[in-house]
Amino acid sequence: MVGILSDIGNYRNLNEDAVGYYKNNELGIYIVADGMGGHNAGEIASKIAVESVIEYIKNKACYDESNIILENAIKHANKLIYNRSKEDISLSGMGTTITACFVDKDTMMVGNVGDSRCYIIDKDNQIIKITKDHSLVQQLIDDGSITEEEAEFHPNKNIITRALGTNSYVSVDTFRVDLKDVKKVILCTDGLTNDITPRQICDIIIKNNCSEASRLLIDLSKKNGGRDNISVIVFEGECKDDRYFARE
Repeated sequence: MVGILSDIGNYRNLNEDAVGYYKNNELGIYIVADGMGGHNAGEIASKIAVESVIEYIKNKACYDESNIILENAIKHANKLIYNRSKEDISLSGMGTTITACFVDKDTMMVGNVGDSRCYIIDKDNQIIKITKDHSLVQQLIDDGSITEEEAEFHPNKNIITRALGTNSYVSVDTFRVDLKDVKKVILCTDGLTNDITPRQICDIIIKNNCSEASRLLIDLSKKNGGRDNISVIVFEGECKDDRYFARE
């Protein structure tokens, strides 16, 4: 069961986010991407990222090792976006964040570039952030210049330090997660986390099924401001305590 939604928000004229997933009996792929660039370039970059990663994994799942396939897929997407921007001057400088999950049985690999995020909700209903933002504000936190609380209101919190497609090479952060004690997995762009706290995200998800939770999260984000495009994916973990929400 998957809840997946993307919304333009309250103020933007174009939705530059992209979301997508693919699932069969053996594996699952879930992706959010937040594009950037002039005109419609960000929309193109995020779309290429989502579609190319899914296709890469579908085609290579039988050949690549599970611990490297997601990183390879994201690097492949980076090359496609970068080359496209060089071929078409109107797309010069386009890029996108990406956060993707590759689920193989009860193990999940998470890969990210930029500041879109992955959270999990564990068997104790605690929300845990898996990814680490590639952003100016995160660097300031790491340096000890500001606190996590100060970061929430920092004027430069939208400045990212790493993106997909802006250079010929990209470094991808990857994380391995055991899904056995995970109730839900959440992927989202910063349009959601700019206006909703992790605790609010958790409260909504543990009280609703995936589809309804996705809708309620976007509704609350727009109620609280909705300054940016907003995208979210919510899907089931493997925790056996979570079967109640399997009913739509």
